[in-house]
Amino acid sequence: MSLIRLLKRQGKVVGKTAAIFMSLILGAALAQAQVAPAAPPVGAAPAAPVFSTVPTEDGYVLGVGDVIAASVLGRTEFNSQVQIQADGTLQLPFLGTVKAADLTVLQFRENVKNALKKGGYYADPVINISVTTYASRYVIVLGEVGQPGMVPVDRNYRVSEILAKVGGPRDSGADYVSLRRASGEEIKLNINSLATGTLEQDPFVKPGDKLFVPKAETFYIYGQISRPGTVKLEPGMDLRKAIVAAGGLTTMGSEGKIKIIRDGKEIKKYSLTGPIKNGDVIHVGERFF
Repeated sequence: MSLIRLLKRQGKVVGKTAAIFMSLILGAALAQAQVAPAAPPVGAAPAAPVFSTVPTEDGYVLGVGDVIAASVLGRTEFNSQVQIQADGTLQLPFLGTVKAADLTVLQFRENVKNALKKGGYYADPVINISVTTYASRYVIVLGEVGQPGMVPVDRNYRVSEILAKVGGPRDSGADYVSLRRASGEEIKLNINSLATGTLEQDPFVKPGDKLFVPKAETFYIYGQISRPGTVKLEPGMDLRKAIVAAGGLTTMGSEGKIKIIRDGKEIKKYSLTGPIKNGDVIHVGERFF
């Protein structure tokens, strides 16, 4: 079974564009997968260590609204699942009010361990802290995607990964995505380059970022054309390419009888090499025998 068919059966592909996009993402992920390096030649200097740019949950910074599960190994009386409140604190057994917001999971775990030891509750407790609900750190995805909404970011995600999580772009979407940082900076990213380009072309998102896939630019064509209707405008499309995209002329169609309505004005005898713009209306007339 092909990759696209498998994805469709699992309900993770929305439209033809999303299927292609997901295939590219998976292909890029496989290509970037880490493999064990070959042993260096005898006498060669050891290779520099490679560090992952994606932190584990221990590096996640806790925030208001996050829900954590806390436990002490072998001590069920401490087990609890609590939410971080608006003031950045939460309630734990024995310890009462504890600050959690703006601390990493690792830092918070160490604070809890030290507080339990200092209070004399346990001699050397083994603490487990895990995040069960990520609510304080998320990216908003809007526009022409499979499932617009809020995506929690429990680690570093690239733009392509976030788009994959929401089902990819729809067929009606443009060929780019707008990344707007919480700081106000806005970056326009080509969707195909997210999967096939360099890592710099597929940047990491940050909590508070917004991703927006706008509707694709279109034109409308009718008359003596094989497939009249609304057609997606591709970059660099001229009149000749527009006719091809709409299936070509009918047997009655004439290249000399084409007119374009642009911004409410009619343009007759438009060149076949003339550019087509968003919102253009193209009428193909009949030829005379």
